Amino acid sequence: MAKSNTARITRAEAQPAARAKAQSTPADLDRLIHERVRLAIVSALAVRDSLTFNELKALLKTSDGNLSVHARKLEDAEYITCDKSFAGRVPKTEYRLTALGRRALERYLDHMEALIRVTRAR
Repeated sequence: MAKSNTARITRAEAQPAARAKAQSTPADLDRLIHERVRLAIVSALAVRDSLTFNELKALLKTSDGNLSVHARKLEDAEYITCDKSFAGRVPKTEYRLTALGRRALERYLDHMEALIRVTRAR
C-alpha cells in the first residue's frame, strides 16, 4: 500500500478552504439567464412593467427568430409571461417578468457580484 503524502490540516486552516468552497463559482451561474439575449430580455423587463415583441426586438437589435427562441426558453422556465392579443387587426405580443424571473435575476446578479469581489480580492 502506498504511503499518503497528505499532511494533516488543522481546523483553523480548513475554515478558509470551506469558505472558499461555499463561495460562488462561474459554473454555478444560472445558464438560462447567463446567455446574452436572455439576460437582456430579463434585465429590460426588470425595469419596465411590460414590453412588446417589437420593443424588445428594437431594444436588443436582434432578429424575430432569435428573440422568439430566447423568449420561449424564458417562458418555458416561467421567468416571463407572454400575452398575445390584437390591436385592431395587428397582432401584439407583450412580455412581463414573473416573480420567479425577478428572483432568478436577483440571484444571478448576486452571484456575479460575488465573483467580481473574489476576482478583485486576488
